[in-house]
Amino acid sequence: MEDVLEVYQRPHDPAYPQVCMDESPKQLIGEVHPPLPVIPGSVEKIDAEYVRNGTIEIFMEVEPLTGKRHVAVTERRTKIDWAQQIKEMLDIRYPDAIKVVLVMDNLNTHTTASLYEAFPPEEARRLAERLEIHYTPKHGSWLNMAEIELSVLQGQCLNRRIPDIETIRSEVDAWQTARNNKIKKIDWQFTTVDARVKLKRLYPKL
Repeated sequence: MEDVLEVYQRPHDPAYPQVCMDESPKQLIGEVHPPLPVIPGSVEKIDAEYVRNGTIEIFMEVEPLTGKRHVAVTERRTKIDWAQQIKEMLDIRYPDAIKVVLVMDNLNTHTTASLYEAFPPEEARRLAERLEIHYTPKHGSWLNMAEIELSVLQGQCLNRRIPDIETIRSEVDAWQTARNNKIKKIDWQFTTVDARVKLKRLYPKL
Protein backbone atom coordinates (compact mmCIF):
# COMPACT_ATOMS: atom_id res chain seq x y z
CA MET A 1 0.00 0.00 0.00
CA GLU A 2 2.67 2.50 0.98
CA ASP A 3 4.51 1.78 -2.25
CA VAL A 4 1.53 2.98 -4.30
CA LEU A 5 0.91 5.95 -2.01
CA GLU A 6 4.54 7.02 -2.46
CA VAL A 7 4.04 7.03 -6.23
CA TYR A 8 1.02 9.32 -5.85
CA GLN A 9 3.14 11.86 -3.97
CA ARG A 10 5.60 12.30 -6.82
CA PRO A 11 5.38 15.50 -8.88
CA HIS A 12 4.49 15.32 -12.54
CA ASP A 13 7.43 14.36 -14.75
CA PRO A 14 6.77 13.93 -18.51
CA ALA A 15 9.77 11.61 -18.72
CA TYR A 16 8.22 9.36 -16.07
CA PRO A 17 4.44 9.78 -16.39
CA GLN A 18 2.24 8.16 -13.76
CA VAL A 19 -0.46 5.99 -15.31
CA CYS A 20 -3.10 3.95 -13.52
CA MET A 21 -4.56 0.99 -15.41
CA ASP A 22 -7.56 -1.19 -14.69
CA GLU A 23 -10.04 -3.32 -16.59
CA SER A 24 -13.63 -4.38 -16.18
CA PRO A 25 -16.06 -6.67 -18.00
CA LYS A 26 -19.31 -5.40 -19.45
CA GLN A 27 -22.20 -7.64 -20.40
CA LEU A 28 -23.87 -6.98 -23.73
CA ILE A 29 -27.64 -7.00 -23.27
CA GLY A 30 -30.23 -6.64 -26.03
CA GLU A 31 -33.93 -6.02 -25.90
CA VAL A 32 -36.52 -8.68 -26.74
CA HIS A 33 -39.18 -6.00 -27.17
CA PRO A 34 -38.36 -2.38 -28.08
CA PRO A 35 -38.75 0.03 -25.13
CA LEU A 36 -41.77 2.33 -25.15
CA PRO A 37 -40.46 5.92 -25.42
CA VAL A 38 -41.17 8.78 -23.05
CA ILE A 39 -44.47 10.55 -23.73
CA PRO A 40 -46.13 13.41 -21.83
CA GLY A 41 -47.30 12.03 -18.51
CA SER A 42 -45.42 8.74 -18.79
CA VAL A 43 -41.81 7.60 -18.35
CA GLU A 44 -39.94 5.25 -20.68
CA LYS A 45 -41.05 1.64 -20.25
CA ILE A 46 -38.50 -1.18 -20.61
CA ASP A 47 -39.54 -4.82 -20.73
CA ALA A 48 -38.07 -7.03 -18.00
CA GLU A 49 -37.20 -9.67 -20.59
CA TYR A 50 -33.81 -9.33 -22.29
CA VAL A 51 -31.27 -11.28 -24.30
CA ARG A 52 -27.61 -11.86 -23.38
CA ASN A 53 -25.13 -11.13 -26.18
CA GLY A 54 -21.92 -12.11 -24.40
CA THR A 55 -19.38 -9.93 -22.63
CA ILE A 56 -16.61 -7.53 -23.59
CA GLU A 57 -13.67 -6.06 -21.68
CA ILE A 58 -12.95 -2.40 -20.99
CA PHE A 59 -9.33 -1.35 -20.44
CA MET A 60 -8.92 2.00 -18.68
CA GLU A 61 -5.74 4.09 -18.53
CA VAL A 62 -5.71 7.38 -16.65
CA GLU A 63 -2.88 9.81 -16.01
CA PRO A 64 -4.25 11.57 -12.92
CA LEU A 65 -1.79 14.47 -12.87
CA THR A 66 -2.59 15.60 -16.43
CA GLY A 67 -6.22 14.58 -16.77
CA LYS A 68 -5.60 12.28 -19.72
CA ARG A 69 -7.29 8.94 -20.08
CA HIS A 70 -7.54 6.27 -22.75
CA VAL A 71 -10.22 3.60 -22.94
CA ALA A 72 -10.07 0.49 -25.13
CA VAL A 73 -12.88 -1.99 -25.65
CA THR A 74 -11.84 -5.55 -26.54
CA GLU A 75 -13.64 -8.82 -27.07
CA ARG A 76 -11.50 -10.69 -24.52
CA ARG A 77 -9.30 -10.23 -21.46
CA THR A 78 -6.27 -12.39 -22.15
CA LYS A 79 -2.53 -11.96 -21.62
CA ILE A 80 -2.25 -11.05 -25.30
CA ASP A 81 -4.92 -8.34 -24.99
CA TRP A 82 -3.15 -6.80 -21.99
CA ALA A 83 0.23 -6.95 -23.72
CA GLN A 84 -1.19 -5.22 -26.78
CA GLN A 85 -2.58 -2.41 -24.61
CA ILE A 86 0.84 -1.97 -23.00
CA LYS A 87 2.59 -1.78 -26.37
CA GLU A 88 0.14 0.83 -27.65
CA MET A 89 0.45 2.81 -24.42
CA LEU A 90 4.25 2.91 -24.62
CA ASP A 91 4.70 3.37 -28.37
CA ILE A 92 1.69 5.53 -29.26
CA ARG A 93 0.53 7.41 -26.18
CA TYR A 94 3.90 7.81 -24.38
CA PRO A 95 6.57 7.43 -27.08
CA ASP A 96 8.88 10.02 -25.49
CA ALA A 97 8.69 8.72 -21.92
CA ILE A 98 11.80 7.09 -20.50
CA LYS A 99 9.60 4.91 -18.30
CA VAL A 100 5.88 4.79 -17.59
CA VAL A 101 5.21 4.47 -13.86
CA LEU A 102 2.33 2.03 -13.99
CA VAL A 103 -0.08 1.34 -11.12
CA MET A 104 -2.41 -1.65 -11.46
CA ASP A 105 -3.69 -4.69 -9.59
CA ASN A 106 -1.81 -7.98 -9.57
CA LEU A 107 -4.10 -9.92 -11.88
CA ASN A 108 -2.32 -12.93 -13.35
CA THR A 109 -2.27 -11.33 -16.83
CA HIS A 110 -0.59 -8.15 -15.52
CA THR A 111 3.02 -9.30 -15.68
CA THR A 112 5.91 -8.76 -18.04
CA ALA A 113 5.69 -12.49 -18.79
CA SER A 114 2.58 -11.64 -20.82
CA LEU A 115 4.73 -9.46 -23.07
CA TYR A 116 6.90 -12.48 -23.88
CA GLU A 117 3.82 -14.49 -24.81
CA ALA A 118 2.64 -11.76 -27.17
CA PHE A 119 5.89 -10.57 -28.79
CA PRO A 120 9.37 -11.81 -29.75
CA PRO A 121 11.84 -11.73 -26.84
CA GLU A 122 13.68 -8.62 -28.07
CA GLU A 123 10.43 -6.65 -28.37
CA ALA A 124 9.10 -7.92 -25.05
CA ARG A 125 12.32 -6.89 -23.31
CA ARG A 126 12.24 -3.45 -24.93
CA LEU A 127 8.72 -2.86 -23.63
CA ALA A 128 9.42 -4.28 -20.17
CA GLU A 129 12.41 -1.97 -19.70
CA ARG A 130 10.14 1.04 -20.21
CA LEU A 131 7.81 0.04 -17.37
CA GLU A 132 8.09 0.77 -13.65
CA ILE A 133 5.28 -1.36 -12.22
CA HIS A 134 3.63 -0.81 -8.84
CA TYR A 135 0.92 -3.28 -7.80
CA THR A 136 -1.96 -2.45 -5.49
CA PRO A 137 -2.20 -4.90 -2.55
CA LYS A 138 -4.75 -7.68 -2.28
CA HIS A 139 -8.12 -6.19 -1.28
CA GLY A 140 -6.64 -2.75 -2.04
CA SER A 141 -7.98 -2.10 -5.52
CA TRP A 142 -9.46 1.18 -4.23
CA LEU A 143 -5.89 2.52 -4.35
CA ASN A 144 -5.99 2.34 -8.14
CA MET A 145 -7.31 5.62 -9.55
CA ALA A 146 -8.27 3.87 -12.79
CA GLU A 147 -10.95 2.09 -10.78
CA ILE A 148 -12.42 5.51 -9.98
CA GLU A 149 -12.50 6.35 -13.68
CA LEU A 150 -14.18 3.06 -14.52
CA SER A 151 -16.86 3.88 -11.98
CA VAL A 152 -17.37 7.32 -13.56
CA LEU A 153 -17.55 5.74 -17.03
CA GLN A 154 -20.12 3.24 -15.84
CA GLY A 155 -22.27 5.89 -14.19
CA GLN A 156 -22.13 8.45 -16.98
CA CYS A 157 -22.07 6.24 -20.05
CA LEU A 158 -22.74 2.52 -19.63
CA ASN A 159 -25.44 2.18 -16.96
CA ARG A 160 -28.07 0.78 -19.31
CA ARG A 161 -28.63 -2.10 -21.69
CA ILE A 162 -26.24 -1.98 -24.65
CA PRO A 163 -26.53 -4.80 -27.20
CA ASP A 164 -23.26 -4.78 -29.15
CA ILE A 165 -19.57 -3.91 -28.97
CA GLU A 166 -19.78 -1.31 -31.77
CA THR A 167 -22.27 0.78 -29.78
CA ILE A 168 -20.13 0.56 -26.64
CA ARG A 169 -17.03 1.65 -28.55
CA SER A 170 -18.87 4.64 -29.99
CA GLU A 171 -20.25 5.65 -26.58
CA VAL A 172 -16.90 5.19 -24.85
CA ASP A 173 -15.04 7.22 -27.51
CA ALA A 174 -17.47 10.12 -27.04
CA TRP A 175 -17.14 9.97 -23.24
CA GLN A 176 -13.34 9.80 -23.43
CA THR A 177 -13.12 12.80 -25.77
CA ALA A 178 -15.43 14.92 -23.63
CA ARG A 179 -13.63 14.06 -20.38
CA ASN A 180 -10.18 14.64 -21.87
CA ASN A 181 -11.26 17.98 -23.32
CA LYS A 182 -12.30 19.08 -19.84
CA ILE A 183 -8.87 17.97 -18.48
CA LYS A 184 -10.43 16.16 -15.54
CA LYS A 185 -7.51 15.56 -13.19
CA ILE A 186 -7.67 13.50 -10.00
CA ASP A 187 -6.54 15.21 -6.80
CA TRP A 188 -5.49 12.26 -4.64
CA GLN A 189 -5.49 13.21 -0.96
CA PHE A 190 -4.87 9.94 0.94
CA THR A 191 -1.20 9.74 1.99
CA THR A 192 1.09 7.32 3.79
CA VAL A 193 0.67 9.37 6.99
CA ASP A 194 -3.11 8.97 6.70
CA ALA A 195 -2.73 5.23 6.14
CA ARG A 196 -0.62 4.77 9.26
CA VAL A 197 -3.31 6.48 11.33
CA LYS A 198 -6.58 5.39 9.74
CA LEU A 199 -5.51 1.88 8.75
CA LYS A 200 -3.19 1.10 11.64
CA ARG A 201 -5.07 -2.17 12.24
CA LEU A 202 -3.49 -3.45 9.02
CA TYR A 203 0.05 -2.90 10.27
CA PRO A 204 1.86 -5.55 12.36
CA LYS A 205 1.95 -4.90 16.09
CA LEU A 206 5.55 -4.80 17.30
